[in-house]
Amino acid sequence: MLLAREFVHYLARQMVRRLTPRMIESAEPQALADLIAGVIIQELEVEDRLNEEVRDILSQYADYMRREGVSYQEMFRRIKNQLIAERKVVRASGRDTGDQMKLSRDKIVDISHKLMTALRKARHARMKIDQNEIRLEMVRAMMDLLALEEKVDRAARQKIRSQKREIPEGSEEWELLHRRYYAEELKKFGIDLSR
Repeated sequence: MLLAREFVHYLARQMVRRLTPRMIESAEPQALADLIAGVIIQELEVEDRLNEEVRDILSQYADYMRREGVSYQEMFRRIKNQLIAERKVVRASGRDTGDQMKLSRDKIVDISHKLMTALRKARHARMKIDQNEIRLEMVRAMMDLLALEEKVDRAARQKIRSQKREIPEGSEEWELLHRRYYAEELKKFGIDLSR
């Protein structure tokens, strides 16, 4: 997933703080945060499942691709783009669309619409103002928090790159360091993902 689950839950809690009680009334803010986090996670997992499906397709043609000298990355990109177009999936990765954040603006807007649909059905939430104003505030909240998350991620990656020896991205050591530095950088902004 493009964002850590812990960060998604933090994002959801922050959105609830920004929306209640001024825009949304809820007697169960934790249930509201869980609902928001669930929708976001579900939307981010769509592309993860799609990537897995593309890998399965390509594994069936591994021998052919090796024999013909076809680039795995190029075929992965082509098949994924074809499936995205066929299924009308909004691309999640912002870097693929030229956005600076991990999530594309299109995906954030798409998630905001799905969140509004879920909120309209929720028994523990009552909208106090126009639904589109609430949706736009959700977009602003996500954009603000994702911009901050991008700074934190960039700083954590820079710390890893500044090590005396090169640590390959994706290795177990890199993942451990990234998690540690990521948490340290979040704390500099007063963010504790466990709360």
